[in-house]
Amino acid sequence: MIDVATLAKKIRLKIVTLCFQKKTSHVGGALSVADILAVLYGKVLDISPARIKDPSRDRLFYSKGHACTALYAALDLKGFFEPNALSEGFTTDGSYFTSHINHQLPGVELSTGSLGHALGVACGVSLAAKRRQQPQSIFAVLSDGELDEGSNWEAIMFAAHHHLDNLIAIIDYNKIQSFGSVQEVIGLEPLADKFKAFNWDVTEVDGHCLEQLVSTLSQAKANRSGKPKCVIAHTVKGKGVSFMENKLAWHYKSPNDIDFQAACLEIEAS
Repeated sequence: MIDVATLAKKIRLKIVTLCFQKKTSHVGGALSVADILAVLYGKVLDISPARIKDPSRDRLFYSKGHACTALYAALDLKGFFEPNALSEGFTTDGSYFTSHINHQLPGVELSTGSLGHALGVACGVSLAAKRRQQPQSIFAVLSDGELDEGSNWEAIMFAAHHHLDNLIAIIDYNKIQSFGSVQEVIGLEPLADKFKAFNWDVTEVDGHCLEQLVSTLSQAKANRSGKPKCVIAHTVKGKGVSFMENKLAWHYKSPNDIDFQAACLEIEAS
């Protein structure tokens, strides 16, 4: 079994490889969420390729659909796809491996990329699970920029009103969105206080500390206190590749030959 640190490294290598080979974007946001996905799929989620239709499985709604390479990589490394299917099919005409996450693929719960939708869907699934007295946990991974969307705040109110304590929202708070820093575009602070005011349990973590992530997400999953949970994961856009870190350009750029070789060397040496 791959340990979480190795899984995170392999996810990062696959992200930069896919973005290089297919000349696609969003490498920065994919790298920022890599550790979160490694912990979810390596330690926390009760899901496997053999159980993708099991009604009692945990659910992950990945709202960062534009950063599809991170989730595709995690699912591929955990055996959800046939060998070579991702590398051969990604962005190929007619393939389900589209440049925003696609629910036609095994292990993907919802097609996303039009931001602000996944949390509302996760709320509905969480409510249904509670009413059916099913034990699973429902996770939603959100980008920080998409919290500009009002639909998220409707879902946040809904979740608290219905005491959805089987719901865990994880914010990939890398503080850079498509046209600038989050603070410049629409500031979110005090973000933790906002969720608390909406009657959520809130924890802030270093989104690149695997030990913190394992402990926090495991506790959030076990805690059924009557409130939905929000984990604000402070991350770095482009994490793991020094020349991509905290650079807005890597929201859009794809690596060239030199970038790719340098990125792989740095990730492998980490």
